[in-house]
Amino acid sequence: MYGNAYMDAFQVLADPSRRHIVEALRAGEQQVNDIVRSSRIHQSGVSRHLRLLLDSGFVQVRPQGQQRYYSLCPGPFNELEAWLASYRRVWDARLGRFAEALERRQAAAAARKPRKDR
Repeated sequence: MYGNAYMDAFQVLADPSRRHIVEALRAGEQQVNDIVRSSRIHQSGVSRHLRLLLDSGFVQVRPQGQQRYYSLCPGPFNELEAWLASYRRVWDARLGRFAEALERRQAAAAARKPRKDR
């Protein structure tokens, strides 16, 4: 945990540097130096952010000799997707009702509009 304080997924991803690291890891497994080269973050900063991402379950590390390879873990992303899906269902239902009401209103307005015959 970061500073012994609990951080939820949104707090973890709120930091632009951590989001950049997550984006970099979307391309696949990478070493710290690879991430440093693709960002404007110093090695110590990348390492600190990777530690937080590791502690929060967003990344995993695979040691190979002296090297450490970092990659994304699907668990937290699946949890975020499930949380967002519950809100998507609410909004999809509301937007569906709104679209139906709009179509009824447009049909009623078209029915009241006088037709011009040539």
